[in-house]
Amino acid sequence: MEIDVTSYPRSSWRLLINSAYPGARNMAVDETVLESVGRGDSLPTLRLYAWEPACISLGYAQSFTDIDPNLLNQSGWDIVRRPTGGRAILHIDELTYSVIAPHSEARLAGSILESYYRLSLALLAALHMLDIPAKASPNSETKEENHHHPGNRSSNKLLNPVCFEVPSSYEITALDRKLIGSAQARRKEGILQHGSLPLYGDLSRITRVLKFDDEESREKAAARLLRRATTAESVLGIRIEWEVVAQAFVKAFQQVLNINLIEVPLTSTEEIQTNELVRTKYSHQSWIKRI
Repeated sequence: MEIDVTSYPRSSWRLLINSAYPGARNMAVDETVLESVGRGDSLPTLRLYAWEPACISLGYAQSFTDIDPNLLNQSGWDIVRRPTGGRAILHIDELTYSVIAPHSEARLAGSILESYYRLSLALLAALHMLDIPAKASPNSETKEENHHHPGNRSSNKLLNPVCFEVPSSYEITALDRKLIGSAQARRKEGILQHGSLPLYGDLSRITRVLKFDDEESREKAAARLLRRATTAESVLGIRIEWEVVAQAFVKAFQQVLNINLIEVPLTSTEEIQTNELVRTKYSHQSWIKRI
C-alpha cells in the first residue's frame, strides 16, 4: 500500500495528555471527545493516557462470560467494555493512545485498512525514537471487516478471549512478537482508534481472571500469550518511563502526519458529558454485561 502522508497540508490537532483514570472514565472521555469532534466543537485529537486501578477491557461484541467474576473480584482489578471491537485487554503498566477525528480528516479517510496503515506509520516512528525495533505489516489471516468496529458480531466466532493473541491488520510487532494492539470504531460522528503499548510487567496476568476448563488450560494460555506478545522493557532490556514514551508519541505524530498538536484540556461541557457517560453507561452493569 503506497500512501504519501507527507503530502497532507499541515493542520492543527488537539492533544490530550491525561493522568491515570479508572476504566469507565477513560472510555467515557474517548466517547465524549468523539462526539465533540463530530459536532465540530473540537479539533481532531490525539489522546495519551493510563489506567488506575488496573482494568480489564472487553471488546464491544465480546461476551462477558469470557470473564470469571469470582477471580476478577479477587484480583482487585476493574472492568469496562470498550466502544471498539477486539478481545480482552488488561490495562496496567502501559501507555494507551486514542486518535479521534471526523470522517473528513484525510489522514483517516478511506477504508479501515488504509487508516490503520497511516496511523501505524506514526506509531512505528514513536517506537523507533525509543530504539524499539518495531515493524508493521498487513496480517493475511485478518480481513479488514473483522473485529475492528462495533456492530460486527463476527468477533464472537474468535475462540481466544485475549486481544494480544488475536491477529490484527498492520499490527505492530517487535522481535516477532505483538507489541501494540489497536482497535477502531466508525460512527456517524467520526472515527475512534485506540490502542495499548505495554511498557513492562507480566502480560500473562490477564489469564488469571479468564474462564478456562481447568488450570492446565489456563497455564497453557499464559505460556502461549508470552510467546506471542511482548513489552517495551522485554525488547529493550530496560524500563522506560511513561512520560518519555508520551513525548515520543507526540513528536512522531507531529512529524509523520504533518500536524501541529495543541494541548487543550476537556471543556466544562465535556467534563459534564464525561461524568454522565461514566454514570449511565461505562460503569453500569447493563453495558458491561450486555453480552
